[in-house]
Amino acid sequence: MPAGDPVVADAVVIGAGPVGLFQVFELGLQDIRAHVIDALPHVGGQPVQLYPDKPIYDVPGLPVCTGQELADALARQCAPFSPTFHLGQTVTGLSRMPDGRFLLETSAQVRLLATTVFIAAGVGAFEPRRLKVESLDSFEGTQLFHHASQAGPLAGRDVIVVGDDDHAIGVALELAERQEERPHSVTLMHRRDSFRADAHVVSRMRDCCQQGRMRFVAGQLTGAGTKGGILNTVQVGLSDGTQSILPADILLVLQGLSPRLGPLTGWGLAMEHKLLVVDTAAFATSEPGIFAVGDINTYPGKRKLLVCGFHECTLAAFAAASLVHPERPVTLEYTTSSSRLHALLGVSSGR
Repeated sequence: MPAGDPVVADAVVIGAGPVGLFQVFELGLQDIRAHVIDALPHVGGQPVQLYPDKPIYDVPGLPVCTGQELADALARQCAPFSPTFHLGQTVTGLSRMPDGRFLLETSAQVRLLATTVFIAAGVGAFEPRRLKVESLDSFEGTQLFHHASQAGPLAGRDVIVVGDDDHAIGVALELAERQEERPHSVTLMHRRDSFRADAHVVSRMRDCCQQGRMRFVAGQLTGAGTKGGILNTVQVGLSDGTQSILPADILLVLQGLSPRLGPLTGWGLAMEHKLLVVDTAAFATSEPGIFAVGDINTYPGKRKLLVCGFHECTLAAFAAASLVHPERPVTLEYTTSSSRLHALLGVSSGR
């Protein structure tokens, strides 16, 4: 267990998707400050990771917005409450302490002692689909990455991008088409010469290959070559059954994400069909002080829609207020007229 005292928190929100971000906002209106944990290296959850540029039409007050635009707006909305984000990590342990609070531990050895916990994990923590090549495992985090943003400067490097969707091909194209700080070489690799990406993206990739700015290899990584303990080549089993060796300084494995409930299933919470059972008065789970909002929960009449998740956040926050601030009455106030809420939001009451 990591040394040192845990960080004390009013609330911990597990999941930084749209519902998790709105939960932070609703908690803020109750003067409850939140820490937020998410497996992805950025906020926004599924809409940002899987369809950042696709339109969403059923968010109240927004006739149309993209997944990225929605996440950006929600992040701005909860910013006055200064949430603390712990991104790129998952919750590995949750236990109730003798004083009634919850001790949470993450994969990055962060420890939080929270009065309340809000599970807004959607269909689970999105984890990258990893290569099943044992000889490459030791390079994860140094020369093998599942998010391009984590790879650092790539100028002059031999980069291999593994994947076949819009995101993977888009990353390869961005690297290949750079005017400055370009990699020495860019190789896109997929097990066969067919792709999940949109046709126009694939067409751009083929044009770029014809121009000699990148190459496509139909095959699968089978092993690693090193020099002084540093990865410098990879072995590839080609689709025609032959083997090839390619130079490789950096591997960007962008094979998509897989949602996993992970250790959540071992926390002793009532579940039904891999979903958390909640009441509809407070969206509390079977464990007092732990709430579940969004697609991770279930109750009679449940609908997996963003607008429903937002409603759940509101009632959960009101319920949490009596736990975090037991000395205060829980009252209904309106952001249009409440000077207390205006102070929390940092806006002028005369606006």
